[in-house]
Amino acid sequence: MFTKKILFSVLFILFAVTSFSQSGEKFKLDYEKYKLQNGLEVILHEDKSDPIVSVTILYHVGSNREKPGKTGFAHLFEHMMFQESQHVGQDKFFKYIQENGGTLNGGTWQDGTIYYQIVPKNALELVLWLESDRMGYLLPTVTQEAFLNQQEVVQNEKRQRVDNQPYGHTSYVINKLLYPEGHPYNWEVIGELIDLQNATVKDVHDFYRTWYGPNNATLVVAGDFDKSETKKLIEKYFGELKPSAPVTDLKPMPVELKETKRAYYEDKFAQSPELNMVFPTVEQYNKDSYALDVLADLLAKGKRSPFYKVIVEEKKLAPSVNVFQNSSELAGDFRIRVRTFPNKNLSEVEQAIFEAFQKFEKDGFTDKDLDRIKAGIETSFYNSIASVLGKSFTLAQLNEYAGSPDYLSEDLKNSLAVTKEDVIRVYNKYIKNKNYVLTSFVPAGKVELAASSSEKFLVPEEQIKPLNEEEIKARNSNPDNQVKVDPIPSSFDRNIVPALGADPLITVPKVWEEKLKNGIRILGIEYKELPLFDFQIEIKGGFLQDDLTKPGVANLTARMLNQGTKNKTPIELEDEIDNLGARINVSATNESIILQASCLSSKFNDVYKLAEEILLEPRWDENEFARLKQETIESIRRNKSNPAVIATNVYQKLIYGDEHIFSHSILGTEESVNSITLDDLKNYYEKNIAPQLARISFAGNLKKEDVVKTFKSLENKWKERSVTLKSYPEPKMKDKAVVYFIDFPNAKQSEIRIGHPGPAYTNPDFFKAYVMNYKLGGSFNGIVNLILREEKGFTYGARTDFRGTELPGYFVAAAAVQTNATLESAQIFRDEITKYRNGISSEDLIFTKNSLLKSNALRFETLGALRGMLSQIAKYNLPFDYVKNQEKQIQQMTADEHKMLAQKYLHPDKMIYLIVGDKATQFDKLKELGFGDPVLLDKDGNEVK
Repeated sequence: MFTKKILFSVLFILFAVTSFSQSGEKFKLDYEKYKLQNGLEVILHEDKSDPIVSVTILYHVGSNREKPGKTGFAHLFEHMMFQESQHVGQDKFFKYIQENGGTLNGGTWQDGTIYYQIVPKNALELVLWLESDRMGYLLPTVTQEAFLNQQEVVQNEKRQRVDNQPYGHTSYVINKLLYPEGHPYNWEVIGELIDLQNATVKDVHDFYRTWYGPNNATLVVAGDFDKSETKKLIEKYFGELKPSAPVTDLKPMPVELKETKRAYYEDKFAQSPELNMVFPTVEQYNKDSYALDVLADLLAKGKRSPFYKVIVEEKKLAPSVNVFQNSSELAGDFRIRVRTFPNKNLSEVEQAIFEAFQKFEKDGFTDKDLDRIKAGIETSFYNSIASVLGKSFTLAQLNEYAGSPDYLSEDLKNSLAVTKEDVIRVYNKYIKNKNYVLTSFVPAGKVELAASSSEKFLVPEEQIKPLNEEEIKARNSNPDNQVKVDPIPSSFDRNIVPALGADPLITVPKVWEEKLKNGIRILGIEYKELPLFDFQIEIKGGFLQDDLTKPGVANLTARMLNQGTKNKTPIELEDEIDNLGARINVSATNESIILQASCLSSKFNDVYKLAEEILLEPRWDENEFARLKQETIESIRRNKSNPAVIATNVYQKLIYGDEHIFSHSILGTEESVNSITLDDLKNYYEKNIAPQLARISFAGNLKKEDVVKTFKSLENKWKERSVTLKSYPEPKMKDKAVVYFIDFPNAKQSEIRIGHPGPAYTNPDFFKAYVMNYKLGGSFNGIVNLILREEKGFTYGARTDFRGTELPGYFVAAAAVQTNATLESAQIFRDEITKYRNGISSEDLIFTKNSLLKSNALRFETLGALRGMLSQIAKYNLPFDYVKNQEKQIQQMTADEHKMLAQKYLHPDKMIYLIVGDKATQFDKLKELGFGDPVLLDKDGNEVK
């Protein structure tokens, strides 16, 4: 019976093997593709390297299927499809996946909507049940109440990502100018809020029925599964779903500009002007799009590029320039973005762009330049398919938009086949002497900085106000909001949650170890799936070693190590890295200086030689130092216009106190960075960069002996030196709760940070505290997120967390909430933390244990994850199988221990309550929190008297 049903519903089967051979590397991606009778296209890719499986569904519907006046529906459904369906209860989607050790998310863009889950392999049937239910059985649960709730969540996403961010409206302005009325790219993916507010339940149902049928989707299963059994499960859960009406793919709709369009917008959050120059081009997978990608890199990638030379180096108008080809399904555009230093006139920037074009035309580029760009493309290709999720995304994307997963080899081949003639041709065809859109985003009150002849562009501003009784009554009485769908029948009982098989056996990857004579410990894992490697050299110290009166030295020292070596100019070093298609970067953290490098395995020795040279033979280039200082100061200034960054920085200052280095940003202050000299950096390097403080973590497709042989070069070249690591007093808990406020006039959201000092990672209780916190706010199904996002619709997300390293850290509860819900949100945080101290239910404890224990199956898949695990082992001197010890702590935790930990590490009556928002409307209300009058601070965290 079951077999006959499969034969009936499968229309065709295609088996394909895609193989590659580039730079001496070989790789195969095997998959099987078939189609169910209802039109659902299925792709199966087996990968037995880890006991996990990824399930991805890509619906061929994005904002490009909407109509003017009815925008934002695709993005709204991305949210609604996580809520509930006929057989899956409210908020159970996240709960089922997380309590079985998985992770999940979704996304919407102009051309599509995607959902994905990565789970231990025994949860595959569970995922197929969930995905099929929202594909075929969603509408009975799409009611007026559910619709309004997710409207609020979407509005708060817009406030957080767009309205409350500097330059947040950039794409809105560009799209309105570039694409004519009625073009599917004329509006934003998130839609017009007025459209969502005016939409009815009938509108939403009609949109779903039209676009979310199985015949408009691709399902990809990738990972460790039994192919024959999986086909049966796919037939069982998806085979009976009814298709929607036939869907016709849209044809490309490229645009042409009859004239150049120039507009400016006054941005109240921006500290510096920004210019965007946008040329209409071609859609994705068009042969010209590959040459345009390469052109963008030639114009602005690296110090050798003409845009860097003219705009950054010669004219010093901006710290960087961003140029890229933006290809979508229907059209494309070529974008140049320059975010300048303060008070730069954007007319000068526009002129500089044309000077850079002239330089490109005059100087041209070499075959070697072209090869350098292609080397980076090839490495990026392998990195993009380094995980089962990456493979799933790639297979689904190519199937829907390129016609077949087989296009994977063609896609890479097209990039690597671009010639010099191709690049010049597309430059002449789409850029040179062509019309463009020019946008000037200037700080409020500085219209004079806009590019000449620009017209003011008005962006509709949302007024945050709840619906009044009359509006609610009118909505409820509208027949189009009373639409209901009866339960949809099924051939079997879909209310039965699929049983899971035995949990997969988790095998901690085999770790090898070596110690060099100068004290450097090397930990490694051999990774055989792809021809890649990833390593880091981590040196203890970092920001912790900065002088309290001159913060920012460690950051600048690390960044300067990237700027050339003793025997290589900055450009020569950059060229050599790019020629290899490698990534090498040195950065500073609070407690470390880290050199990280990755590339194709065949290039390991060459990449290592450059990394060693960077680390041991710094150049200390005066010009680069001056540039980096200016760039860092500009970053500090820009951060002062970002409420989320301000909230995080000031919160840390309140936690650690003025006498601790962590009260400062690792970037430093404008004053401190201005005062830093090149000698300060040299002095920091000489005093702190020592081998006995270093540890190396390596993961890659290379044998231990080959890796160690290469790293042994450090034994003779890097000599020990005496280093004294600084220490600071532990941060102290306040005697009572205090409310602090930072004013961002007219902010659409308030950033909330609540908490107090917490334990160090090395504290035996730290991991237990992490486990204890999980149900409070450690995941989407945390209590605070379910209330503030899912129940109230106040925020896009709320979380709680313990942060700690070798030094004591802190507990923090965080969310960005709509302005008029500031007080209530803070009260909810306070009250839920207080209640949490009384213990959690046995059901919540089981959920916590299952979520954390089963998720270990996902921990060891990618190179980055393996290298990160090794780094953790080295940093805290953990046993190689420390994961097993953590599993025991989770398994042995009782309700009483959970309650004890909550009472020991959560003290809402002694917490810092920091709010960053609109003082005029929210400051006085916060007295109702019951912790006294709020204390007003400036953006640096200093009290305003």
